[in-house]
Amino acid sequence: MPDANTIQSKMHRAGQYPLPVAQYLRLRERIPPLYGLLSVNAGILAYTHRFVAPGVLTLTVPAILIAACLVRMFVWLRPIGSADLDTTLAQERMDRTTWLSVIFTIAFSIWALCLDRYGDAYEHGHVAIFVAITVLGCVFCLTFLPTAAMLICVTALGTFLAYCVAVGSDVLTAVAINIALVAAVILKILRDTYDSFVELEVAQRELRIERRQAQVLGDENARLAQTDALTGLPNRRYFFATLEAMLKKEQDDQVFCVGLIDLDRFKPVNDTYGHAQGDRLLQVIGSRMIAQSPSNVVVARLGGDEFGFIVLGGAEEAEEIAQRFCSAIRMPARIGEVTVAVGGSAGIAVYPESARDAHSLYDRADFALYHAKNHKRGSCVRFSSELEVLIRSEQALDAALQTADLSAELSVAFQPIVATESEVAVGFECLARWTSPSLGAVAPEMMIASAERIGRARDVTATLFGHVLSALTQLPHPLTVSFNLSGHDLADADTIAALLERIDDSGCDPRRLLFEITETTLIAEIETARGALQRLRSTGARIALDDFGTGYSSLSSLHQLPLDMVKIDRSFAPRLDEAVGRRLIAAIRNLARSLSLECVIEGIETEDQLLSARVAGFALAQGFHIARPMSLPEVLDLISCPAAEASAAG
Repeated sequence: MPDANTIQSKMHRAGQYPLPVAQYLRLRERIPPLYGLLSVNAGILAYTHRFVAPGVLTLTVPAILIAACLVRMFVWLRPIGSADLDTTLAQERMDRTTWLSVIFTIAFSIWALCLDRYGDAYEHGHVAIFVAITVLGCVFCLTFLPTAAMLICVTALGTFLAYCVAVGSDVLTAVAINIALVAAVILKILRDTYDSFVELEVAQRELRIERRQAQVLGDENARLAQTDALTGLPNRRYFFATLEAMLKKEQDDQVFCVGLIDLDRFKPVNDTYGHAQGDRLLQVIGSRMIAQSPSNVVVARLGGDEFGFIVLGGAEEAEEIAQRFCSAIRMPARIGEVTVAVGGSAGIAVYPESARDAHSLYDRADFALYHAKNHKRGSCVRFSSELEVLIRSEQALDAALQTADLSAELSVAFQPIVATESEVAVGFECLARWTSPSLGAVAPEMMIASAERIGRARDVTATLFGHVLSALTQLPHPLTVSFNLSGHDLADADTIAALLERIDDSGCDPRRLLFEITETTLIAEIETARGALQRLRSTGARIALDDFGTGYSSLSSLHQLPLDMVKIDRSFAPRLDEAVGRRLIAAIRNLARSLSLECVIEGIETEDQLLSARVAGFALAQGFHIARPMSLPEVLDLISCPAAEASAAG
């Protein structure tokens, strides 16, 4: 409940209250002076008539009237309470005041006219002045109650004018008319003043309503600006605003974690079922994450299929929550009439252990997420000092590749693929090599990953393929060359177009080209990969599935793709010396034959493995025992000297 001082301080704020309450509060300032005026004027009039009028008119009646005035004055002077702000009660009190004003007017008018019967011209003149100034004073005090002011004028001046006419006094009648005219003008002015007050109150109240609505709308807009429209989760702006606010606290013992989650296998859902179904899946996942979030966790959708979370706690708690999120995401979801399943990988960074600013914390969590997707898919990785070393080495790698002269620094090594019966080369697998002036020799897989990160994958692929085509023109027919394509290459239509253009420009026989893809390439992009491979195969080139048997692709993938060859992963070669291993490898070979696919076994490291491969029915083999990767001049020397080739094979 507001106290009297608080209410009093707000009484004059325009538009603060409904009109009846504002009107009532204004009257509280004017009514006490009104009753004070009546009391003083009545006392003076009684005093001037004390010797000429009876005691009942100069003592008893005025005492009663003045007492009634004082009682009403103190009623209006009492402290304001919360009940006074009730619209209905305020209106009731003003209505009561209007009728009381008529009663008081009649009582004072009759008393004054009774006194006018006594005394000489001075006493009569005092009565006229009493009526005039008392009426006009009351009218001014009742500015905010115009009905009461008008009733007082009509009652008092009408009674006085009738009295003057009745007694036959022309002077008093003229005085009464003058007072009435002045009162009429004053009433008109006061009515205009009251109307202005009403208009101001209404306008100010409407303005306050508009401002309140604008504030509500502004608050709603601010909320919407920080909310993801699809999932209803906080968005990227809210996520970073919360992170910045936490960093500004600068508490010595403050520990919290920033986490990122990226969905695995989400793109195939969009591609297969459409973006509308993909959006519904994101909504389901958002709801699951909220359901798994304790009170100390903020979850946000950062964009696409990436979510972020902030945990007010240590690394162990954050890792547990991240694993809980990943488990919830993995659960199959019913979307329309289909059931889909995706996964989630997470990365977290700990404040202040990993970094001390928002940008660095996000980057560290993002790198941990990248590491999880590549090495621990479906789980959570925490950023550590080991990852710090790795990220710095990758940054150096990216910087070197960004400025590299690809034509000069990239080269190709060739590893023979031989017929197991004659051990004569039938083709060569082309292996990428990068020798950086600043870093030295860089592993091919690191180079490819860096090229994809910095956006030079197409340039790297095109440059390496150019070297391969140049080598092919120097190799005698019918030797073939095989070139490895990454998942990024297959997903990029411009890269495929560049390869086709180079084939046309080279003048080489496309039938001597073999494009190798890995099973991991096909996990999420099988439709895109099939289209790209068909474009390449339409030139006459052949397609090989490398690292077959590592467990990623299904048998249906072999039927869907335009393949000519499978290359059995090197991990199977050591098992040629085992009975169980030989049966497994024979089953893979028979599968390839049933699909009319050539079969190459990789990773031959010993003479016994080569012999076992030959006995197992493999026509083609590849491995360090046969030959290590070599330069083009070494290849040309090898194939120009059968003795040297036999020696290398032995």
